[in-house]
Amino acid sequence: QEQLVESGGGLVQLGGSLRLSCAASGRTFASYTMGWFRQAPGKEREFVASISWSGRRITYYADSVKGRFTISSDNAKNTMYLQMNSLKPEDTAVYYCAARLGSYGDFDSWGQGTQVTVSS
Repeated sequence: QEQLVESGGGLVQLGGSLRLSCAASGRTFASYTMGWFRQAPGKEREFVASISWSGRRITYYADSVKGRFTISSDNAKNTMYLQMNSLKPEDTAVYYCAARLGSYGDFDSWGQGTQVTVSS
């Protein structure tokens, strides 16, 4: 059974940066798509970014983070990253790592989440 563990969250000031990590284990993640989601207090969980685990490493981003966040992966370490720059208070949320088999469909494996708080 796969396991996803996020780390790297914390408190940062407006305009600052953080790098989140997601360590994946329990299976081979070839042919998987990995993603980051976030959930702010009182709001629904929303998509942030995704990356295909093999091949051309195709990436997608939510419009709200384009140009500020970068998703990447190190397959040798079975780890995915989210580099977050120019952080805003509206980026404050619990960030979740997720995985799904293939390029389409629902993400069905989830980490426990890591809190990111951006102060103004």
